[in-house]
Amino acid sequence: MSGTPVIALWAVPRSRSTAFLRMLIERGDLAVVHEPFSNLAAVGHFDIDGERAASIGELFDLLLALGRRSGQRVFLKETTDYPYDEILRDRRLYTDVTNTFMIRDPAAVVASHYAMNQSVERDEIGFERLHGMVEAVCAVTGEVPLVLDGDEVAATPEAATERFCQVTGLPHRPEALRWQPGEQQAFARTRAWHRDVEASSGFTTRTTRHEVRPDNDPRLAALEAYHRPFYQALHALRFSLHPA
Repeated sequence: MSGTPVIALWAVPRSRSTAFLRMLIERGDLAVVHEPFSNLAAVGHFDIDGERAASIGELFDLLLALGRRSGQRVFLKETTDYPYDEILRDRRLYTDVTNTFMIRDPAAVVASHYAMNQSVERDEIGFERLHGMVEAVCAVTGEVPLVLDGDEVAATPEAATERFCQVTGLPHRPEALRWQPGEQQAFARTRAWHRDVEASSGFTTRTTRHEVRPDNDPRLAALEAYHRPFYQALHALRFSLHPA
């Protein structure tokens, strides 16, 4: 549904979604909001332009007001390490938001998440929740939303962003694929998770070989095994940037 006031990218954590958000900041024609719903879940409130939301409904109100006030469409990136059942019950998710999604192979997601948070719980990995969101969007809108693979985006960023722009109704701006490294105020609360993006100047296919991985740790293997069916279902819906 292109032309909506809000564009959302819902992603499993550690899927390269923050790099995608950084590219959209570089465009300069969007009001970009970083992880408002997870911040609300974590600390009980989220502020936009000096106004505070303490509930899902209030946060939707502020996001829509931001678009009206700025004269720009709003882009938000959100991760599914928190449950968002209340969001799914808000009709504005389906009428006022163009919903897009990002996945990544769960072996990489689990290893990267564990490297940042060794107490990570099963549901925080996020594939089951993301799958539920995609199912809800399909059921209500009757359309299959755009699903991107984060590793494919990193390898072929221009094709990925062009497809994203087609779906969301944005003009394609390939010049935004390069940016200056530097801190982003929006990342302040969770900066440790985003240092690689802040140090970057564009998408990169570089991956870290984590010491603890699903292939050498039974607990991580169990986490990967639980989420892989949800990943596979989402992967079957994805827009392939590397057609056979």
